[in-house]
Amino acid sequence: MDVRHFLLCLSFCTLCALSKPTDKKERVHHDPQLSDKVHDDDQNFDYDHDAFLGAEDAKTFDQLTPEESKERLGMIVDKIDADKDGLVTEGELTAWIKKTQRKYVYDNVERQWQEFDMDQDGFISWDEYRNVTYGTYLDDPDPDDGFNYKQMMVRDERRFKMADRDGDLIASKEEFTAFLHPEEYDYMKDIVVLETMEDIDKNGDGVINLEEYIGDMYNQDGDGEEPEWVKTEREQFVEFRDKNRDGKMDKEETKDWILPSDYDHAEAEARHLVYESDQNKDGRLTKEEIVDKYDLFVGSQATDFGEALVRHDEF
Repeated sequence: MDVRHFLLCLSFCTLCALSKPTDKKERVHHDPQLSDKVHDDDQNFDYDHDAFLGAEDAKTFDQLTPEESKERLGMIVDKIDADKDGLVTEGELTAWIKKTQRKYVYDNVERQWQEFDMDQDGFISWDEYRNVTYGTYLDDPDPDDGFNYKQMMVRDERRFKMADRDGDLIASKEEFTAFLHPEEYDYMKDIVVLETMEDIDKNGDGVINLEEYIGDMYNQDGDGEEPEWVKTEREQFVEFRDKNRDGKMDKEETKDWILPSDYDHAEAEARHLVYESDQNKDGRLTKEEIVDKYDLFVGSQATDFGEALVRHDEF
């Protein structure tokens, strides 16, 4: 892996970039869609399969016989049942769907893990991360690429310490995941806001004014007229971003902007799956209820989808 490229990606390279972007930068973190399929159970359950398994694993299940599909689904149910009481709640199902949808995050961490865990002890210390990432860069007071590595290291160390919940400067895999992908963890969201504000707040007064907000997205070269989207962003800042109308965004206003309270697709899908599968209507699912409704949760080589629709309509 090119360490420099990884470093720039991780550290939101706008911190030390030589020039501002001319295209709109996307700062807002939205939850990704559960599937690119249309959610229409009257046609098929493809959306539900992608949401429950993830798109790649859903393709694998499509190659299984119904019997194999049911067997594997039963094993998945055991994993979803976090408290091992034999029942799957809407909350447990929501947590499973969110974990499934974050597979790309975990895959990314796995790709990084071996490179940073130098002593192969199953943990990554701050020293290991610092040495691998920065190494000899710190010895060069005037790097020719224009990046201030010491400043970036301080910023990374701050994030590493926040991700390190037990404060031992040694990251477990989950803590390292929070370090690499802080937007995915509630306890890391303050650092996402702080880093964003540092990137945009050019005068260092701790808030983001209108010109800093626009300047982060658009670089006015010459006397050309601003694109329409820039004018729209100016209006957005005045009407929606700056909630207290003081001409700037503080920490809470910035958080509302970049980490909006989106519609929870995972929660909605979990509610849908419970509703469709809960035969005794007690609000919880047994393994039998889930496996009996296996075609809703997973795919298989079953060809008589009409029969599956009949079962769907019965509940």
